[in-house]
Amino acid sequence: MPVRYDIVHTTVYSYCEPVTFGEHRVMFRPRDSHDLRVLATDLEVSPQAIVRMIQDPHSNSVALVQPLGAATELRIVCSFTIEHAVSPYFELPLAPAADVYPFAYSVEDRFDLEHYLRPHYDDPLGELTAWARQFLRTDGPTGTRDLLVQMNQRIRDTLRYAERDEEGTQTPLQTLALQSGSCRDFALLMMEAARRLGIATRFVSGYLYDPALDGLGADGTPVTGAGATHAWLQAYLPGAGWVPFDPTNNLLGGSQLIRVGVARDPSHAAPVSGSWYGSANAYLGLTATVQVRRQPED
Repeated sequence: MPVRYDIVHTTVYSYCEPVTFGEHRVMFRPRDSHDLRVLATDLEVSPQAIVRMIQDPHSNSVALVQPLGAATELRIVCSFTIEHAVSPYFELPLAPAADVYPFAYSVEDRFDLEHYLRPHYDDPLGELTAWARQFLRTDGPTGTRDLLVQMNQRIRDTLRYAERDEEGTQTPLQTLALQSGSCRDFALLMMEAARRLGIATRFVSGYLYDPALDGLGADGTPVTGAGATHAWLQAYLPGAGWVPFDPTNNLLGGSQLIRVGVARDPSHAAPVSGSWYGSANAYLGLTATVQVRRQPED
């Protein structure tokens, strides 16, 4: 049974004096697919702006926003109603040749997955590779899906979540050294570790529904990352396709994860990016909030 959500994403940039704005790239709109449909959308920008909707190379929906006139505040508010069905990612059988690790992608798949297979961060001493290889069994065959499930859980169980408002993402080696990070740091760590094992992965930005907001947190398990944009990853497994993993919460798909954008690296999936022009000390800061509410069932 599909679940309907109402989502409001608000971003406000504040300045101590009027500034002018360059074009801003806004990636807020949920990504339509067979399990997710966008039923209604609304975008409000203050000051008044010219808005153009495009698709980027990954087919993400992007709003190009050009504010008109100077102001002390840039406010972008996006509202959505979506319908999200639970996809049985972990009931889908893998292709027989991919059930046990290691496996090989077909030649056709490798052409399309090249950028998702290649590691993007250096590992000069092999620390990340060693961390990834600990999930390979030594007492028998290693199930491909089991390997990723265990990696997902290990990050959730052993690393400390630390919310960070500053832009950018820690490198995987920094996250291992600090033993802590944000949701995007954890996603990147697992992405790069899986790539070191020859598994294609991509970064996912989006929203996270917290059942406790609607009094539905029946199992008492806290959800980390709600109230802001969230990040996780997908691994491409032959036979099942792009399978989601959220190492911040040890979630394996479900309807709580609401996709917005996918990319080969977190730097290409920023919710908002843009420029402004004024005195160097005019910028006061950014506030961003996300509200995800489940509609009552009929």
